[in-house]
Amino acid sequence: MTERAVLEVLDGGMLTTVQDGGRPGWGHLGVPLGGACDPWGLAVANLVLGNPPTAPALETTAGGLVLRLHSPALLGIGGADLGAVVRSNSRRLAPGASYRLAKGDELVFEGPPAGARGVRAYLALPGGLDVPIVLGSASTCLAGGFGGVDGRPLRGGDVISPLADDPAAGVEHRLGTAQETATPEPAEPPVVRILPGPDDRAAAARTALLAQTWRVGAEADRMGIRLDGPTLPSAGPSDVPSHGVTWGAIQLPSDGRPIVLLADAQPTGGYPVVAVAISADRPILGQLRPGDRRHRPRRPPRRRRPARKRRRRHGRRRPLGCAVA
Repeated sequence: MTERAVLEVLDGGMLTTVQDGGRPGWGHLGVPLGGACDPWGLAVANLVLGNPPTAPALETTAGGLVLRLHSPALLGIGGADLGAVVRSNSRRLAPGASYRLAKGDELVFEGPPAGARGVRAYLALPGGLDVPIVLGSASTCLAGGFGGVDGRPLRGGDVISPLADDPAAGVEHRLGTAQETATPEPAEPPVVRILPGPDDRAAAARTALLAQTWRVGAEADRMGIRLDGPTLPSAGPSDVPSHGVTWGAIQLPSDGRPIVLLADAQPTGGYPVVAVAISADRPILGQLRPGDRRHRPRRPPRRRRPARKRRRRHGRRRPLGCAVA
């Protein structure tokens, strides 16, 4: 164990990796963008500690992560409520705040409490995490086996060190109310806004996409999510030459079941792209879990201030009238 180690992983849970703001600029070499699936949750976990919003932190999925502190520290938590609790005193740690924990404390993510939504939580340390920078990012690239901790999910015995010299410096802080910092947006079912894809042949499929409420299928991970619902009409040949795709692209395979690409998606694909979710709604996509329903997609309104700027001004993601799921 290193001298500066603060956290020891006792159980990595379902999937826990190091993620930051991503690895842009390497798609031409086949490297995914990567980074946090919920950039809003990552930013919240960092900002309650005074870190840059894209500093590297732990992203844990669904629950099961168990950590032991080897020195006192402030921890920032953002994203979904995955039931974080201090084992010794049963203190619950809700997202959107920083918490001071003592040496020897064990932090357990027990899983989403009843009624909670979302699937990914973020845990930050002061200054960020002390992990190697690869291609400009600390994010774990699971497909390539690099970044984060040896390019893999965390497991028992791993240790995590902060970049700050004194991880216990500072005071506990809440960024805002739980409603203001929570992800995804408190609409039910969640709503995601889209723009048309590049292929004119997808018009009929896009119209059908906009007319339905969809359910997230069992095939869901950091690369993308499959939507369950009515079969969409063909958008042309499904074996077209590969072309560039992006996070939020909604692809339509030959079976007519849409796939929404997420942070770890490949940078090229051969399926027709029916639509693309706006980047401001990536946090909502990143918190969808199997079984969630998504409201029918809608186009965003015209001639309005960019959605990301509206979010920063108001301090929370607000439904903007026209929404896409």
